[in-house]
Amino acid sequence: MLTPEQAQDRAADLVRRAVAAGADAADAVFAAHASTEVSVRLGALEDVGRSESEDLGLRVFVGQRSASVSTSDLSADTIAALVDRAVAMAREAPEDRYAGLAPAERLMHGAPPALDLADRGDVTPAELRHAVQAAEDAARAVPGVTNSEGAGASASSSVWALATSHGFAGAYATTGYGLSASVIAGEGGAMQRDYGFHSARHRAHLDAPDAIGRLAGERAVARLDPARVASGPMPVVFDPRVGASLIGHLTSAISGQAIARRTSFLLDALGTQVFAPGVTIRDDPHRPHGLRSRPFDGEGLPVSPVALVADGMLETWLLDSASARQLGLEPTGHAARGIAGAPGVSTSNLYMEPGKVPVATLLSDITSGVYVTELIGQGVNPVTGDYSRGAAGFLIENGVITRPVAEFTIAGNLTAMFAELTPANDLEFRHGVNVPTLRVEGMTVAGG
Repeated sequence: MLTPEQAQDRAADLVRRAVAAGADAADAVFAAHASTEVSVRLGALEDVGRSESEDLGLRVFVGQRSASVSTSDLSADTIAALVDRAVAMAREAPEDRYAGLAPAERLMHGAPPALDLADRGDVTPAELRHAVQAAEDAARAVPGVTNSEGAGASASSSVWALATSHGFAGAYATTGYGLSASVIAGEGGAMQRDYGFHSARHRAHLDAPDAIGRLAGERAVARLDPARVASGPMPVVFDPRVGASLIGHLTSAISGQAIARRTSFLLDALGTQVFAPGVTIRDDPHRPHGLRSRPFDGEGLPVSPVALVADGMLETWLLDSASARQLGLEPTGHAARGIAGAPGVSTSNLYMEPGKVPVATLLSDITSGVYVTELIGQGVNPVTGDYSRGAAGFLIENGVITRPVAEFTIAGNLTAMFAELTPANDLEFRHGVNVPTLRVEGMTVAGG
């Protein structure tokens, strides 16, 4: 795989070619990725895979007209044709007065922050197989587990580079390791499934295989013989692995594109109380070896930790340059760029700060409620904030998590849900978006 310096040179060369071909401005992305995956099921090897890819993306501007092209064929003839095609397409494209590169005066210069995103050393397929078999063995050893959907392990490395015609060039490398197991408990029509999973930038930070497998087995067994939940308004408590989705709805609603198009339920909420006092949500692109850490954004702007919500107040939109121009504001360093097309926006390592009470205290005064461990479907209206999703989890009775429940629906409106949300103190950093256990008052629960 190319080094970050070589990847940066590839992107910069493509930009130079585009300007020479007649583009007024251009930016280019180079991305390389290599991964090895191993999967087993019921103790037998199912698959060993290796994939490698290299891709170039080019965006050119002719006046206020733009076009984007991409390729995985990096031969000299293809690159030359790609550049000519992009410029020709841009000359025929409609004008967009908001499109363009990021403001030159805002570009990142100097050495990027050291984020320790790439591990050293290779992992062999044999090592991956040993880990994945240990995870599945541990899951199948849990009493009550009757079958396996399989277990998988992966190791990957990537390089990403961006160059622009107005003075930015940067690149960085990352590695990733993942391990998962999914098993079934019970028999016949009473079967239940669940999983355990962990991923990390550094192999040494990955959970032990037997811990991941055992968690998968225990989760599946705990779901056996689910009861029916009574319908009505009640508190809903979200397990951290599903509670993060609530914060995803927030970031979608405060993206520049949603605000500019007026398609957000938080359209007029900037600077107002959106969550309860005490709730703070931060985005930290500089977290060492974070799963979504990055030294610069998708337009070459510097990034820095920021509070999206501070003490319940909504502090900022998420803006790339185009949406910032449309709104008369400045970009916030949240641009995200793929190989093809214009940038969008994305957060990095997003998390809600922990609250002040343990989970047991958060539950203690709930006479009747539900603890949600799985969400089903996509019943969320981003314009109105109306929320309705299928769910599974456990009953909360007299302050204690008791019997499993399944096939019920939870509903509300995100505006009210955010205002009635209380976090526990059990935050852990395990994913790209992390939250503690979350309690939301007054949701409507409908049993199956």
